[in-house]
Formats: sequence, structure tokens, C-alpha cells
Amino acid sequence: MLILIKKFIASQLSIFFLTFYMNSQVLASGPVPLSLKGAPVPEVPGLLDGPDPIIVNKEKAIVLGKALFWDMNVGSDGVACATCHFHAGADRRIKNQLSPIGRNSDLPEEFSLRKGGALRGPNATLTKDDFPFFDTNDPTSRLSVTYNSDDVVSSAGTFGGVFRDVNRFEGMSDSCDHSVDAVFHVGAKGTRRVEPRNAPTVINAVFNFRNFWDGRANNIFNGSSEWGDRDPDAGIWIKSANGTVRKERLRLANSSLASQAVATAVNSVEMVCENRTLADLGRKLLFRQPLEHQHVHWNDSVLGNYANSNGGQLRKGLHTPYYVLIMQAFNPKYWSHYTRGQFGAPSPSSATHSLPYLQVEANFGMFFALALQMYQSTLISDDAPFDRSARDANGIPIELSESAQRGMEVFRRSHCALCHIGPNFTSSAVVTNSILQKSMPEAFGNEIFSIPVNSIVTLLAVNAGAMFEDVGFSATGVTPDQNDSGLGGFDPFGNPLSFTDQYMQFLAGNGAGVVDPYVENIRPCDMEFAIARGDLNNPHPLIFTQVDGIQLQEQDTVDCFNPLGIYIPTVEAAQAELEKPNRFRFLSGATGSFKIPSLRNVELTGPYMHNGGMATLEQTVEFYTRDGNFDVDAKEFAKIFTQPALRVDPQQFDDLLNFLKSLTDERVRYERAPFDHPELLVSHGHAGDNLAILAESSLSTVLAADEILVIPAVGAEGSTEPLQPFEFYLE
Repeated sequence: MLILIKKFIASQLSIFFLTFYMNSQVLASGPVPLSLKGAPVPEVPGLLDGPDPIIVNKEKAIVLGKALFWDMNVGSDGVACATCHFHAGADRRIKNQLSPIGRNSDLPEEFSLRKGGALRGPNATLTKDDFPFFDTNDPTSRLSVTYNSDDVVSSAGTFGGVFRDVNRFEGMSDSCDHSVDAVFHVGAKGTRRVEPRNAPTVINAVFNFRNFWDGRANNIFNGSSEWGDRDPDAGIWIKSANGTVRKERLRLANSSLASQAVATAVNSVEMVCENRTLADLGRKLLFRQPLEHQHVHWNDSVLGNYANSNGGQLRKGLHTPYYVLIMQAFNPKYWSHYTRGQFGAPSPSSATHSLPYLQVEANFGMFFALALQMYQSTLISDDAPFDRSARDANGIPIELSESAQRGMEVFRRSHCALCHIGPNFTSSAVVTNSILQKSMPEAFGNEIFSIPVNSIVTLLAVNAGAMFEDVGFSATGVTPDQNDSGLGGFDPFGNPLSFTDQYMQFLAGNGAGVVDPYVENIRPCDMEFAIARGDLNNPHPLIFTQVDGIQLQEQDTVDCFNPLGIYIPTVEAAQAELEKPNRFRFLSGATGSFKIPSLRNVELTGPYMHNGGMATLEQTVEFYTRDGNFDVDAKEFAKIFTQPALRVDPQQFDDLLNFLKSLTDERVRYERAPFDHPELLVSHGHAGDNLAILAESSLSTVLAADEILVIPAVGAEGSTEPLQPFEFYLE
């Protein structure tokens, strides 16, 4: 009987929300896509402004950031930040790029076989036949599944190992105790570890409210970790006017890129040997010439004036040491205390253990992270054909190709713009979208239907009922939830990553469950659907009503998105609802949700999705035509699934692809400024294949020798060779 009741309520739920969407949208196009030109970049109060800014020279900070981003000395064994982001801000490598499962998965760490039954695994070379990772007889239908892999196409990083020491003056690699990894090895030789999620592009990432696929790179940068206010031990050392130093907390808003940078720089899969600290990185780099192992073009748009190269002759490195750039870029109170003793010391294994850290070393994580954020803030791609086109009175581009022009209408009719919304084509650009919604409301809907963008949490219609969801995140059923929980994960302190789960605790009266400051300010009336309704007296399976116990929201109601949504359940009603095991309201949609990526330059940023399981744009669009791969609880069934017109009309399918390709910036395609860069030597698998290793690494006899992909230095004028889509490089 309970099952029948649940099925009945679920069917009524579907009818309720489908009626809402269909009545409002069948004949209406979605939001009008905006150009990114002139769009506001989220401000970071206190970073460059005010009476006592952290950065005192913006130009020097960008120079420092670009050098650090591309420098192979940053990792423990030759891995730079750019190693995973060298191709349109993403990674197009095809050898040794597989991880057996997603992040935080309890599934066995076992690699899938190829579609024909052959072995794959570490050091395998990906081919066109490997994709997509979820395959069917008919790519527009999932009724007949022929292949499904738990593997993830991502980025090879470090060999790992246990950190021992850095060399302050020479050599690229740290001293580490290496051993054969339990998962990443071929025979008795260790291979480089591979991240459990696909590497997204860093271009335009400055617009994201949070970064990483699961949003764990907090919007607030605390100076020393990715966890914002959640980390009780975070802080930086500040020199006072009287010459003493003290540790203080830092709270820089709109600095998720900085939070992301410090996380990556201590990650033992991505970049470093286990237990290496940011202070150790400072000790390694401070007195070195930036990019000392890499050629820098004399006409590099940022580094050219600092390069050892001169007209026509490439040389390695810059002539200004890292410590000088730090002193020029940052406020002296963060680096000018020269007495050692209170900032800690390297581990006992270090040859310099007896030499405690300086203030400049102890604060190196802040310098590193904010410099990278400054550099990445220049990587704004806003000059695609879509941006350059003239527009009619309704804001519609009119100079695209005929096919791309039609494709934009397909994009809008198919409701792609409900998630890929605003000038960066993603709702994860929370601050920018919120600002623009006030001046350009047509970009976020019309008089019939619009999308709320002024909140960090919304309420959506999904498979399991009415679920709260973090704005900028979505569950589309690419993989089952057990493969990767995504936003449903937790930080090291036991707190949920999502704003959604915190907000539910807040409504239930548990203030201790709120660890991000934005949550308490969420206005229920800014959500897509109402949590509670004051005009309803009878019980409702999806909405709290008078009979449950409701109250007015505490916040103001000025410019509410949903005037009927100004009510919330009482604390008692929320607590009671949380106790119900089989409910269709007051649910979290965090598990299985991932950050919605930008579509800019999407032609060049494959493989696609958080698992990298699709090689082409065609495969990605086919995914939506077949209603995704899996029915996960938090998947929205009414907005974007399915796409019958795309399934049966090849012209619409092709037109949509051509519109997506109109979002490619030719500066990105040809690596012109600001997308030019120094030389980079990238590990691209190992000598041999997935069955046998043919040579040993110079780092250790237990490790496999790297094969190297050379990415040449490019100046501001760019390259004559265009970047190609991911599938171009597949065998």
C-alpha cells in the first residue's frame, strides 16, 4: 500500500510541475543569451582598494600569478597548475588519463574493460571507440544500454610519495619517498595518479561563485585553505606597526579562485608529495628565478618585459626572483618581519628543519593563491562571434551564420538557457547574474516565465519531489549517485558542502549547522517555487501550509522573485518534516549535483561532464535527447529532459551545435593574449602502454618514465596552429 501511495504522489507531483512548465513555456523561448563584453566581474573588497590593501601593485601581482600558474617547479615532480589547464583552460591529453571511480566513491577501485573486452587502466591511450562511457544501440534512447563504465577521464598529476624536503636553489623535483601506488601502476612500476573528476576550464572561472565541481573552493578566501570560515585554524601572519607579528583571520569575498589554488597546491594526487605544506613551497621558490626550466616568449603579454628572452631568441626563465615580485606586489606587513621562530619549521626529515620559517614563507599560501586569482581574472573570453555580433531591438544577435542563428532559437526553446544562463552561460556566475538581472531582466526570462538568480539556494521540481538545490549546481544523471556524490559531500570538519543542507538545518532551528555566512540571509521569496503558502489551509504533499505551521520570512520582501513565497515552515514544522522517512518536500538535492559549467569555448574544452565520459559535443547533446543516463533523485524532469525535436530533426541538432561553436573566442583558439603562455612540458603517459612499462623514471626505480608533450611558448600575437577539439587528438 505504501508503495502505491508513493507512486500516486509521485505521479501527481509530475503532473503538477509539468503543467506549470508546459503552460508557461511551450510557446515561449527561454532567456535571451547575453554578450560577456562589459559584464561586471565580482569585486573583492579589501584586495586592491581601501586604506590598507593586501595587493599594492596589481601589475606585479598578475606577473607573479602567471609565472606561478605555468611554473613546473610548483609541483613536487614537475607538475604545474597549467599541466591540467593548458588547452583552452582545460586538458586534452589522452594517455594515462583514467581514474577508476569518482571522488569519495565507495565503489571498488577497479578499471573498466574496453567496449570490446580489452584491458584499459593506467597508462592506457584513449581512442574514439572508448567514448561515450555510457553507450546504447540508439544514442538518443537509453532503452538498450550496450556499455557503461565507472571510469573517469581526468588529468594525470603527481606520482605521489611521502614528502621529505625541498631544495631552495636548484632542481625541479622535491625529495620524496616513492613507492608503487596501489591503484596507479603497470606491473611493478608506479604511474602518475589521476584525478577522480574531469578538469574544467579555468577561462572565465573568475565569474563562478564557488569552484571545483562540488563547490568546495569557498567563495570566502581565508588565506590558507579552501574552506573559508569553516576552517578554525586558518589565518595569516601580520606585522604590526610596533614590529610584532600576530596571526589573524582573513575573509576575502568573491575569492573562490584563491581557495581553489591553495587546495590544489597541497593535493597529493594533483601536484605534490603527501604532507608538503604551502610554507615548504615558499621555501622552495622564493629565491629562484620564475620559470627557470621553461622558455618564455619575448612578446608574452604579461611576462615579456621580465623574460630572459629577447627579440627572436627564446631563453628560459624571468630575470626577477619570486621574492622580489612578492615584495613589489604585496603590502609589506605580510612579508617584512625577518625574525624566525614563531611561524613553525619544516618537518624533521628536512635538511633545513633547524631553520624555522620566515613570515614570507608562512604566508606564501596567501601570496600564491591571490596572485593566481589575479592572473586568472585576466582570462576572460568575451570576444566570440556571438559577442561581436550586432543585436536587434530585442537583444538577439543578427550576424551569426544562418545555422547558428537558428541554433540559438533551438538553444532557447530547448530550455538550455535555464541552466546555462547569463553572459557566461552558467547560473554558477551568481554575483554577475544577480547584478545584470536588475538592468537586463530579459536575459533571465520574460513576462511569462523567468529564472531566479538573486539567491544561492532555490527550490526545484525533481524526480524525488520538491528539493532544495544550490544555485549553479544541477543533477543531470550522468552517473549514478554512488559513483560520485558531488555537492553532497562533506568538508574535513564534518560539514556538508552544500548551502542547501545548511539552509534546511537553519529552518529547523539548528544554527550550529550553518557554516557559511550567506545561508542565514537566504530569502525564501527568491526561490523558483514556494516552500510554504499562506493562502493554503489544507495539507499538501509538496508545500507547507497553514495546517503544518508556517511563518513569514524574516528578511525584507523588496523585489521578491515569487511574492507568494514569503512564508517558511515554523521551526517545529521543519523539525517534524525532517523526521519523516518517506517525504516529498523539505528534501536536499545536493547528492549527485555538480557545478553547471560555462559553455564558452565548449568546442575546445572536451572531454565533457564531471566524469569526462563524452568526447564530442554531439555525444553531449545526445545525452539530453535520451533523458540523461540515469534517473537520480535530484534530476529535474520537466525543464530540459527530454528533447524530442532534437531527437527527430537532424537540422535542429546541427543548428544547435553551430550555435555552441559560435561561443568560441578566436583568441582562445589561437592562444592570443591574454591566452598566450610560456613553454610547458607535460607528462603524457609513460614509456610503454597499459600492459608493460619500458623505462624507469629518474626519480625512482619503482616509477615509470614519463613521455613528454611539449607545449611551445607563445607570445601575445598567438600561434599559427589552432587548438582543436578533444576528439581530434584521440586515436
